[in-house]
Amino acid sequence: MIGRIVALLALILAPLASTGVQAQDFEAAFDSTFGTEQRVPADFTPSYANRFEQQIAQLAEGSQGRIGVAAIDLATGEAISILGDQRFPMASTSKIAIAATYLEMVDRGETTLTREYPLLWPVRSQPFSSAAAPVREGEFMSALQLIDLMITRSSNPATDALLAAVGGVGPVNDWARRAGLTDFSLDRDIATLVRDDGEYDPAVHIDERDSATPQTMVTLLSGLYQGRWLSADSRRVIIDAMERCRTGTRRIPALMPEDVTVAHKTGSLNNTSSDIGIVTAPDGRSIALAIYVTGQGSRRNREARIASIARAIYDGYAEQAEARQFANASHEGASSAR
Repeated sequence: MIGRIVALLALILAPLASTGVQAQDFEAAFDSTFGTEQRVPADFTPSYANRFEQQIAQLAEGSQGRIGVAAIDLATGEAISILGDQRFPMASTSKIAIAATYLEMVDRGETTLTREYPLLWPVRSQPFSSAAAPVREGEFMSALQLIDLMITRSSNPATDALLAAVGGVGPVNDWARRAGLTDFSLDRDIATLVRDDGEYDPAVHIDERDSATPQTMVTLLSGLYQGRWLSADSRRVIIDAMERCRTGTRRIPALMPEDVTVAHKTGSLNNTSSDIGIVTAPDGRSIALAIYVTGQGSRRNREARIASIARAIYDGYAEQAEARQFANASHEGASSAR
C-alpha cells in the first residue's frame, strides 16, 4: 500500500504494454517459474505533502522508467518520499547490510576483522544452469580488507567472500528483520545475481528478489549512522569506507558543494542505477538519502538524475534549516521586545 507516499506523474504515463508475442511468452514463463515478479501498477494518483516534495517529484519524473527516492534530515526527522515504499533492485547497495551483519558478529565476539577469507571469483556459466553461480577461491584477505574492497570499489568477489563468512543470505535477512528493515530481501549471492542479470526490465517490472524500498534503505543508513545496531568501532568501519567510496562519482557526490562530506554506496544492474548515502553539511547537519533510478535511456542519464535529485534534496533541507533559524530569531526578537 502506498499510504502517504507519492507516486510520480510519469508512472501514469509510462507505457507498460508488452513489446511482442515473444516477450509476453517469456514474461509468462518467468512469472510461472519464480512467482515474485510483479508488473508495476499503473493506478497511482500523485499528491504531494509540500512544495519541497513536489520539486523532488518533478526531478524524479519517471516517464522513461521508475524512480524511487527517500530522504530524512537526521537532525529533525523531516522526511520525503517519492515511490519510497516501492521495491527496487538493491544491486550493490545491499553490500552495506552484508557488512553490518559481519560487524555484528565481530561485536558479539564470534569473529574478528583480522580473520582471513578467500576471494570468491565467479566461474563462467550459462543462466539457470545451476541454482547458484559457480565460484572459485582466490587470494585470502582479512575481513577488514574485504569490507573496504566491497564498499570503496564495490568488489563482487570480496562481497561474496564476506557473505559466505556470515553464512549466506539467511543471516543477512535475519539481521535486517531484527533491525526493523521489513521491506528488504537478499536472495542470491552477487555472482549469481550478476550471472542472471537481465531476466527482467526493472523499469516496468518489480521483482522482490534482492530488492528493498528506498525508505527501508534510508532506515538502514539512519540506524547505522546513529549507532543503533553496531558498536562505535564497527559503525566507523562502515562509514569510513563509504566516505572513501570510489564508484559513482557522477551520482550523489557529483553536484554537491566541495565542503560537503558524502558517505555512499552505489548499485548498478541491467537498466538500473542507484546510490544511497549520508550527506553531511559543514555545520554538521546530516541527511540520509536513497535514490533508485531505472530506465532513462542510458546509465549516464540515470546517473545525472541521481546527481540532480541528490543536490535538490540537500538544498531543500538547507533552505528549511535557514527558514527555521529565521523563524526562531524573529520569535526571540519579538519576545525580547515585549
